Amino acid sequence: MAIEMRGLVPLLQVFDMNESMRFYCDLLGFEVLQRSPEVDTPEGRFSHWMWLRQGSAELMLNTAYDSGERPAVRDGERERGHGDTGLFIGCPDVDAAWRHLTEHGLEIAPPSETGYGSKQIRLRDPDGFELCLQWNAGG
Repeated sequence: MAIEMRGLVPLLQVFDMNESMRFYCDLLGFEVLQRSPEVDTPEGRFSHWMWLRQGSAELMLNTAYDSGERPAVRDGERERGHGDTGLFIGCPDVDAAWRHLTEHGLEIAPPSETGYGSKQIRLRDPDGFELCLQWNAGG
């Protein structure tokens, strides 16, 4: 018997939930599907866990530190570990996405075509996770 599965939702550990929410929701257009209760912490008020959706793309975010335990600055070693994690997200209009992102201050390379037929742009979230927005270059 095969196990029926529907969808895959990556979970990313983030340093600053409010900063990540500005990136994913305000900039990329994700909406909150579900969240843990908001808490007041020395770092501010936020939820420790979020489940987001933009179109058919879903993503979960979880704070990397418990309340009151987050260091004052990001841990460079921890973020270097994120460098090999890539999320590839279908994006029918890569050119429009690039214009939107650069108009909002992101410095990213213009869209390019791969040797395997995709048009894509690459960017990093505040925690250093790579996002690749791509679509079949032929339409």
